[in-house]
Amino acid sequence: MLANYLIGLREGLEAALIVTILIAYVVKINRRDVLPRIWLGVGLAVLLALSIGALLTYGTYGLSFTARETIGGVLSIAATGLVTWMVFWMLRTARDLKGHLQGNIDKHLVGAGLGLVLVAFLAVGREGIETALFLWAAVQATGATTMPLLGAFLGIVTAIGLGALIYAGMLKINLSKFFTYTGAILIVVAAGVLSYGVHDLQEAGILPGLNALAFNVSAAVPPDSWYGTLLKGTLNFSPATTWFEMFAWLAYTVPTLTLFITKSRRGRTSARPAPAPAAPFAPAPTPVAVR
Repeated sequence: MLANYLIGLREGLEAALIVTILIAYVVKINRRDVLPRIWLGVGLAVLLALSIGALLTYGTYGLSFTARETIGGVLSIAATGLVTWMVFWMLRTARDLKGHLQGNIDKHLVGAGLGLVLVAFLAVGREGIETALFLWAAVQATGATTMPLLGAFLGIVTAIGLGALIYAGMLKINLSKFFTYTGAILIVVAAGVLSYGVHDLQEAGILPGLNALAFNVSAAVPPDSWYGTLLKGTLNFSPATTWFEMFAWLAYTVPTLTLFITKSRRGRTSARPAPAPAAPFAPAPTPVAVR
């Protein structure tokens, strides 16, 4: 529930910020007539995300065990790739998200502004597709349904509330720090989803080494214990981990997290204002002879 709450909060806040910026800008330039177009694009994006979630959930019924595991493994790896791209994209554009969206609005504010449907649809739809795919992978990994979906729902509701407060001017968030901290956490969560995807492909017989365990701590961390469930739900930790799973986890987490931290520090350094130039050195006054 906690990991999925974080996913819903982060993705939902990104979408809420996008909608907030779009609405605030068209209101500011006195183009309220295009607001229905923005909401139409948002509605279509939400419908697309729900449709993808339903297709992923119910579309695998009736398939063989091997087919289900193959699809689950491939989609888990795809979800990891999408979340990784999203984390680095937001790290790069968080400081200029407003300018980027306003530029798109200006390009599509022609006539009735029908292009804004596409702007809102693509901007919000990207977040919705990522959320649907990653939540589906997380639900498959944990084996539970209610708590992960409840956590994601609460995260999205929280994000909508924060977006409304930001629009009303009642709340200010350091978005750069927020997306940096949550991005680092999501990288660790995504590593667990990747590891689970590798395990699915091993069960499908596509990858070898299903019975070659790197470690088995099931006695110390029983899967049905509260702490085993907590580790499984937040980090997708498996007490019995194969060598392939462990290698995939390390090969993804170490370079990705290192690159993310390096880029975030570099971004904070470049964002600092340059120090004021020092006053030029004043030459000593010329001595005057006194007679």
